[in-house]
Amino acid sequence: MNALIHWVRLILRAGTALSFLVLIASVTMQVAGRTMGGSPVWTEELTRFALLYLAGFGTGLSLLSGDLVNVDLVSESLPGRVPWLLRLISGLIVIGFGAVLIAPAWRFTQIGAMQTSPAMGVPMNFIHGSVLLLLATLTLAGVLRVLGMVTGVSDGKPEHLVGETE
Repeated sequence: MNALIHWVRLILRAGTALSFLVLIASVTMQVAGRTMGGSPVWTEELTRFALLYLAGFGTGLSLLSGDLVNVDLVSESLPGRVPWLLRLISGLIVIGFGAVLIAPAWRFTQIGAMQTSPAMGVPMNFIHGSVLLLLATLTLAGVLRVLGMVTGVSDGKPEHLVGETE
């Protein structure tokens, strides 16, 4: 279980890093181009696409590590195993929503095959696929989190408290 979580986390980190690198490069080209006369038209579109993929990879990674916004002030102050149970139910709800939304996201991705992006000419199914990626990574992270809690590998709490680093 730990090895699977490690590899999923590694893949999500690589995707997040690559998306962020593309975003930085595209914005840098825009800024440099605007100060020197004009930026390429496609950089604005590429920036949007990089942001979509950054969200797609980063959301699953954040859920896996517990770094998404946690509103747990009340739930974590409850007695006994109630906080653990609420974290488990929360994970199951994430899995449920993700599972329900994956099929419509797949259809949305397929619709994109009939279109191309205006500036870059990229088939839009690659862009619409970012929604599918987000839901798939979120669902996978939810499954791994719940399995980790049920098997005792994890308690479902965030890995890092405020001020801590990895």
